[in-house]
Amino acid sequence: GRGICRILRQNGLSSAYSGRGPGASRPAAPPDAANVLGRGFDGHRPRTHVAADLTYVRAGSRWCYVCLLVDLYNREIVDCSCGRRKDASLVKAAFSNVEFPLTGIEVFHSDRGAEFCNAEIDAILTAFGIDRSVSRPGNPHDNAVVESTNHILKRELVAGRRFASEEELRAALFDWVNWYNNFRIHSTLGYMSPVEFREAGLILS
Repeated sequence: GRGICRILRQNGLSSAYSGRGPGASRPAAPPDAANVLGRGFDGHRPRTHVAADLTYVRAGSRWCYVCLLVDLYNREIVDCSCGRRKDASLVKAAFSNVEFPLTGIEVFHSDRGAEFCNAEIDAILTAFGIDRSVSRPGNPHDNAVVESTNHILKRELVAGRRFASEEELRAALFDWVNWYNNFRIHSTLGYMSPVEFREAGLILS
């Protein structure tokens, strides 16, 4: 993922998208944008089908937005980002440190929000040959895996806890993601952690 910033610079693209508040999302996908994934969450090879969603967490006196990228193969959070603005730069930041080649991703699924459906993210997907898939309007179940992961994050990281700053939240988030991937067992994965499941070479059916 190290070439993302260079590719975006070559295309003259910079972030120009801002959010309107917690939970609000401007629909930006064209009406004919397809739900390629079609709720086909299971049975994929590792690192070929990645889905994303945003959630929000209070940090200090303001909201922070968290973007999770989840590998549908094993529910592993392959990268994440957090920041004060709900925009394309937040999504780019999540993509920028993915530890495997983005050219291996076949499908990227998200909702229809402007932070995902814009020229900057289009440039990333085009550059790495990734097909876009979007949820249908008003159908959160079309992105159920990441919605579920966000609920886990809220329950296990955020509930009953106060973060003094964005920096404190970011540090806690990255610690939690490491624990989630390597140690947290998932009933969907036969009570293995995502990394254990991947290293065992198993496939969800």
